[in-house]
Amino acid sequence: MNITNNTIATIHFTVCSSDGTQIDSSRNSEPMVFLQGSHFLIQGLEDELEGKTVGDKFVIDIAPNLAYGERHEELVQAVPKSMFEDMEVEPGMTFRATTDDGEQSVMIIDVTDDDVIVDGNHPLSGLTLNFDVEVLEVREATEEEIAHGHPHTEGGCEHTTH
Repeated sequence: MNITNNTIATIHFTVCSSDGTQIDSSRNSEPMVFLQGSHFLIQGLEDELEGKTVGDKFVIDIAPNLAYGERHEELVQAVPKSMFEDMEVEPGMTFRATTDDGEQSVMIIDVTDDDVIVDGNHPLSGLTLNFDVEVLEVREATEEEIAHGHPHTEGGCEHTTH
């Protein structure tokens, strides 16, 4: 069976930045299980998996526009430290921020005496990502999995519908 929309695929992967720095890998833990076509994966990887089958292995470079997008420097901003009240903030912390475009995640990248510098870009934005992938399993999704938009484990679904 080939990976197509509304199939459940199980893969092992390793992803590295273009300089070879490993970002993530499933190879020493549980493989990734996902519903093809649900946009759970970045677009470039989902596109490349289309049509693959059990046993297929491939390596692909995915450009930022098909991964986490380009960096936007206007998303790096200094906000008054007073906005964080009496919190001890430090680089690497993440927060949900309310913006003109709705809620967005921001990461603190620097703290000065008066300001906190936040970055609203995804940490992997602007990077070309190298994926090394092996397809382990492909099966038809159930109607319930398609309706919920994700695979279910043997124990069922972790959420309930109302």
